[in-house]
Amino acid sequence: LINPFWLCFIFSQVNLPRALVIAISLVTGLYLLVNVSYLTVMTPKELMSSTAVAITWGNKVLGSWGWIMSLAAALSAFGSLNGTFFSGGRVCFVAAREGHMPDILSMAHVHRLTPSPALIFTTVISLVVLIPGDFQSIVNYFSFTAWFFYAVTLSGLIYLKIKKPELPRPYSVPIVLPILILLVAIFLVLAPIIDQPQIEYLYVALFILSGAIVYVPFIHFKLCPGMFDKVTTFLQLFLEVAPAEKNL
Repeated sequence: LINPFWLCFIFSQVNLPRALVIAISLVTGLYLLVNVSYLTVMTPKELMSSTAVAITWGNKVLGSWGWIMSLAAALSAFGSLNGTFFSGGRVCFVAAREGHMPDILSMAHVHRLTPSPALIFTTVISLVVLIPGDFQSIVNYFSFTAWFFYAVTLSGLIYLKIKKPELPRPYSVPIVLPILILLVAIFLVLAPIIDQPQIEYLYVALFILSGAIVYVPFIHFKLCPGMFDKVTTFLQLFLEVAPAEKNL
């Protein structure tokens, strides 16, 4: 008999890379077509002066039906945020299960079987990020933080491919790809600082550093374990959660 888990592993090795290639190709093609349509319909002056290019394009092409573009943009943003919310929560869930975050984040609701502590934690962090109230600043600083961690992750990937080539890898890509994306990530991290240096980038760096300040003593070296055990027990009872035995 064939182990079903082994079958799932084999299918994931084939289907996931295929899905990524197809999805990225489709999205790239659609983005190119959308930009071609913008350049075809709108003048350079209109593109530069418009605060929402898609809305301006919709008003010119669709006329009285231009509101459809606003609705489509809202639905697209909602779908993206919905997917990011659930995937981000599960990243915290897995990180906690691997010992990189507090244990409470690795637990799931005993009835609904959802990683509710991780989802609540993600929501709280999102609300804290919204405090400045400036949407453009939030986008800039989130992009800066995201690409910083992409660069760190890709650096680790390249290091492991060079130093430990014998490690098992479910998915393997040519090393030129992570190197290329690492260079892009470094550019996107450094470009805004060089082009328009602001004190807020220092705040973002300190916010990232604060994670290490909390992780090293309290998570890695497990200082004050008794205090964290009491907090974990209280939150377990309050949120009705328990350690999960499998992925959710």
